[in-house]
Amino acid sequence: MDKLLDLTRDFDAAKAAFETYLDEYDRADDKIHLKIVHTYGVVDAAEDIARRMGLDEEDVQLAKVIGLLHDIGRFEQIKRFDSFEPGTMEHAVYGAQLLFGPEKMIRRFVKDDRFDSLICTAIEKHSDFKLEEITDERTLLHAKLIRDADKLDNCRVKLEESMETLLGVDEKGVGEGVIAPKVWESCMAKESVLSSDRVSKVDYWISYIAQYYDINFPETYEIMREHDYVKRIMDRVPYALPETQEKMDILAAEMEEYMDERIRNKK
Repeated sequence: MDKLLDLTRDFDAAKAAFETYLDEYDRADDKIHLKIVHTYGVVDAAEDIARRMGLDEEDVQLAKVIGLLHDIGRFEQIKRFDSFEPGTMEHAVYGAQLLFGPEKMIRRFVKDDRFDSLICTAIEKHSDFKLEEITDERTLLHAKLIRDADKLDNCRVKLEESMETLLGVDEKGVGEGVIAPKVWESCMAKESVLSSDRVSKVDYWISYIAQYYDINFPETYEIMREHDYVKRIMDRVPYALPETQEKMDILAAEMEEYMDERIRNKK
């Protein structure tokens, strides 16, 4: 019981320090506000997934801390560039450097240094196109977990946030484009879309959906299916071209079948 209380207190302290850190930024800015809400959404998603997986309390609390700090680099990116685009800043790498660089900002949030390497790797790699080169089993677990939690809360983001904040145009503007061939090829290959392959706003929108093929745990898919996230996200946009609507319907059906298969095969 003492161990559980200590872990809970550690997260509460980290959260208080995070709130102090946020005072350096304009909380009224739409993009800053989005990322603050997203951060706490990821914390909740990480805890939900971890508990469904039956992880022990130490790993649950560790997942929450990583969720709290995973996007710390985003706030400076928004302040400097008013953008989420990877071409302006690699926010995950920057966040890891910010926390674990010479000043060791991580000590503001986590006093115990036993998990520094694990936390650093999980944050640094959470937005990589593919998760590679992690050999430690527990580090890999948490790297996968934060990626799933991040994508899970992004489902909520894509339903609740204004399209102008997300893509700079309204829903109609997103739906007017044509899906680029390379983007569609990635979707049919059940792969995430390369940022460089996106041309139109609808390419960006479909890439947000295709990333859900890169989910690590069936428990995450269970939550997504419970909320019917994929279909609801797709239906948010009115697609101007019948060909685009047809492709979105195909993608929705194939992705839901894929998710259901992963859930059925859950060990």
